[in-house]
Amino acid sequence: MMERESFADPETAEIMNRHFVCIKVDREERPDLDDIYQTICQLVTRSGGWPLSVWLTPEQKPFYVGTYFPPVERYGRPGFRQVLLALAQAWREKRQEVEKVAESWARGIAQTDELLPPAGPMPDHRLVADAARALAERIDRQHGGFGGAPKFPNTMALDLMLRHWKATGDDLFLHLVTLTLRKMAEGGIYDQLGGGFHRYSVDARWAVPHFEKMLYDNALLPAVYLAAWQATGEPLFRRIVEETLDYVLREMTHPEGGFFSTTDADSEGEEGRYYVWDPREVTAVLGPDLGALICRHYGVTEAGNFERTGKTVLHIAEPAADLASSLGLPVEEVERRLAEGRRRLLEARSRRVPPFRDEKILAGWNGLMISALARAGRILRRPDYAEAARRAATFVLDRLADGEGGLLRRYKDGHAGIPGYLEDHAFMAAGLIDLYECTFDERFLQEAMRLTEETLRRFYDGSGSFHLTQSGAEPLIHRPRDTTDQSVPSGAAVAVVNLLRLQPYRRDDRFREVADTAFRAHRDLMARVPGATATLLQALDLYLDGPTEVTLVGDPPEAWLEALGRRYEPNLVLTRIEAPRDDAPIWAGKAAGTGPVAYVCRNFACSPPATTWEELAHHLGGA
Repeated sequence: MMERESFADPETAEIMNRHFVCIKVDREERPDLDDIYQTICQLVTRSGGWPLSVWLTPEQKPFYVGTYFPPVERYGRPGFRQVLLALAQAWREKRQEVEKVAESWARGIAQTDELLPPAGPMPDHRLVADAARALAERIDRQHGGFGGAPKFPNTMALDLMLRHWKATGDDLFLHLVTLTLRKMAEGGIYDQLGGGFHRYSVDARWAVPHFEKMLYDNALLPAVYLAAWQATGEPLFRRIVEETLDYVLREMTHPEGGFFSTTDADSEGEEGRYYVWDPREVTAVLGPDLGALICRHYGVTEAGNFERTGKTVLHIAEPAADLASSLGLPVEEVERRLAEGRRRLLEARSRRVPPFRDEKILAGWNGLMISALARAGRILRRPDYAEAARRAATFVLDRLADGEGGLLRRYKDGHAGIPGYLEDHAFMAAGLIDLYECTFDERFLQEAMRLTEETLRRFYDGSGSFHLTQSGAEPLIHRPRDTTDQSVPSGAAVAVVNLLRLQPYRRDDRFREVADTAFRAHRDLMARVPGATATLLQALDLYLDGPTEVTLVGDPPEAWLEALGRRYEPNLVLTRIEAPRDDAPIWAGKAAGTGPVAYVCRNFACSPPATTWEELAHHLGGA
């Protein structure tokens, strides 16, 4: 909004350029700057958010900060021009006072590191269980999701609750997760025509979204829907996974394989214009009969549901089964007609002016999408998803290599740059582990191991925490740590998960020892804010239970892989070798048979060799 109201205004721009050196920062490219100055904003004003405006001394020390400023005074906020002129005057006439404020604020953020509690004893399963129960208490029992409006898809918390269901058998947790996923899939936050999820819902019912689409949401959500499909077998969950990933491959993919970052909420100057419909528009495309059916199904009415425009955000208002009963038709026939209507509406929508697509390619977000595609490729037996993950991994490893063993952050228009952050290395390593388990191509396992070593070398502080920026990176007023989940998982937590998933391949215990230190260092944080540490709590669950190691020797039958994909095994570590070998502990002692053989190992104890799926399922626990 400030872009349109103030930055594009000639009079305001003249004041800005006369008095200040103006720098517009893309927070997706520079999460370090965003973290530092957002933290200061929260410390000083007790609130934060975006857009974030910060005034700095030449030494990058802030002396004034705020979020949204209207062009002129209103809403109880000073006008942006008023703020600019007042700060310019203060800098000229009260320079020493301004610099004292800047010094004080810089000391304040430096002291945040001192607030970290000392390491405590190793947490146990009670911490994970308490966290899952605390999260369950926050779930909206009617519409799913956490809290009220605006409502975000907190996939990390849902994953943790699903793990707790697996560990305890308490169906309440499965119910709350699947309730949330169904309500989201039926709501306007999900693009009912084209697939994929919008950023968040402005209401508690998931009905009307903020229409921006983020790559990370469309990587994280398919992963939790996949897990829910494994847990329940519900076809809806598989459909949402496939429609979302198909959307990404169709509309968010670089010709050489990487994935673009976002699409805007606006088109032709209006939020949501690309996505909303009224009855006349639907009828014009589909005719009266099919148009009426589609309007009933998706709740398209003359009144609409979007900002008093008479337009409707499509959502499931009347399910296919209810329509079939009402019309006296077989459900299959109604579903066929609805599919035809969706196809034709999507084709018509493609002729509208689309929202702007931000075509920068971020290493970390690509790692999340590689994970989603690789998991879906393995679990759903979709070789096209596996190939898309392989192409993206090759793109990132080739185009975003920094020449010293690590990654750069961003690729755009043929140019790569910005030293990679913790999430870039951790998320890509996780994606490569998932890609190895999908393809059994050891190149990806080796790259994951190498990137994880680089993560420790560049980001680990030696006492259980990870910095957001690399050692030796551009000097800033503060070197922030990455400790909590935000819109994406904590890079530190994902790094710890990677350490535990890779530990079975190592002869030393270093990876496990670092994880142990991290859990002790963050015990109090996990207990205090489980919603912000759900990924680290998942890592703790993996640490305490130990991985379920499945080693396949020889060429496993497709039926084994298909059946294994249907099982919800959140702590699975899957590997395959062609013949006996002992160059990693997970492979040692795994003898071959006359045909394919499988071993299941937990906590350093291995099953007898399984030569049938029934035997393998028994060793895993159940059919």
